[in-house]
Amino acid sequence: MASRASLGSRALQATRRQVSVASFQRRGLAAAASGSFQYETGDSSGIKYASRDLPGPTTTLTVVAKAGTRYQPLPGLSDVLEKFAFKSTTKRSSLRITRESELLGGDLSAYHSRENLVLRAKFLREDLPYFTELLGEIISKTRYTTHELDEEVVRVLKLEQKGLLASPSSLALNSVHAIAFHRGLGEPLHPTSSTPISKYLDTRTIAEFSRAAYARSNIAVVANGASHSELSKWVGEFFTDAGNGSQVFDLSSPSSQYYGGEERIAHNSGNVMVLGFPGSSSFTAGSSFKPEISVLAALLGGESSIKWSPGFSLLSRAAKDFPQAHVSTQHAAYSDAGLLYVTISGDASHVAKACSNVVEALKKVAAGDVAEEDIKKATALAKFKALEAGQQTDAGLEATGSGLITQGKAFQIDEIGAAIDKVTGEKVKAAAKQLLDSKASVSAVGDLFILPYASEIGLTV
Repeated sequence: MASRASLGSRALQATRRQVSVASFQRRGLAAAASGSFQYETGDSSGIKYASRDLPGPTTTLTVVAKAGTRYQPLPGLSDVLEKFAFKSTTKRSSLRITRESELLGGDLSAYHSRENLVLRAKFLREDLPYFTELLGEIISKTRYTTHELDEEVVRVLKLEQKGLLASPSSLALNSVHAIAFHRGLGEPLHPTSSTPISKYLDTRTIAEFSRAAYARSNIAVVANGASHSELSKWVGEFFTDAGNGSQVFDLSSPSSQYYGGEERIAHNSGNVMVLGFPGSSSFTAGSSFKPEISVLAALLGGESSIKWSPGFSLLSRAAKDFPQAHVSTQHAAYSDAGLLYVTISGDASHVAKACSNVVEALKKVAAGDVAEEDIKKATALAKFKALEAGQQTDAGLEATGSGLITQGKAFQIDEIGAAIDKVTGEKVKAAAKQLLDSKASVSAVGDLFILPYASEIGLTV
């Protein structure tokens, strides 16, 4: 067995540790580590897991569940399950979980994205057994109490809702996803206050959703800074109680379909326009992964990677005459779809003019009227961003867990870099042309008297 024998006493011992700088360094150097960013993968009784044995004295362990807003059967369930992540279990109270984790110097957190719910623990490398046991216990033995739902979770949800309604940027991003994908990926990341949450949420429903979310086939365990043999051992021991799903909720989701369209929302706290286009799915999706979309996003840009310099990107040049408009290009990649979107925010009149320049920049790329040197710069930047995202703890762990669940494939960043290296100027040109030929997804939030319609800036919706 072996979580740290009788955790109560071991956790108390942690408060008496006296770790010198020299011994800390020795432990870090002694830790077996490959130094590779490649994931090793495995399967234990239907639960997929992966690890990267990176050098260093700390470990980050996550449980990734395919239970984001795309898959929730009722509004608000992903939000609530996230907030129940470290509440009481049948073995430990929330106070005990907090106290033991703090005594061991651990950090516990949870978040959800449009596709996944992620439970994360960061801790000293030697404490892998305890935190693996804790996460295994949370996914199988959390107690869902009416008291906690009524008093704390609902209060936090209401605060989130108010914050969402007060933020033009959040409203616009949720809006453009809804326009692009309708249900599924189009579901808002957090429910707004107009959503009747109390109508759908009660402890029995949440408990049933957790059974579906934490089913063996619906989760993956991923670690940074742990040997594969160690992770395999503890996953095999502490995740044996993971269930087989729910008889009430089926978390399957139909394949994403891109629609396009337009939505306009009046708001007096700011002005934001988001111009969205069909993008590429994530690397683990296989044939629907299109690395040229990442290069196109870098080429369009808007934000410079060099301080005090406008940079090489087309939109940074196009927007220089409108200093009160902020422009940036992002690409959101999901398991079976993607959304390339340009966000323009600031003074309404400057936003309106900058939007036209965004469309002109896309037309310029589609016509091949871009210097080869700029394509090379964009390729290098896209590769850097992809490798950096894969190296970052949260992004890399979630992407790998999601890939294991949906495709049985880890997120290998060196393979992504190699794919981006093969992108040519012709592929970028073809990608831009395809975007212009597709229906756009356009969301305008703010002063609607000034902010333009899609047709006024040359887009088809």
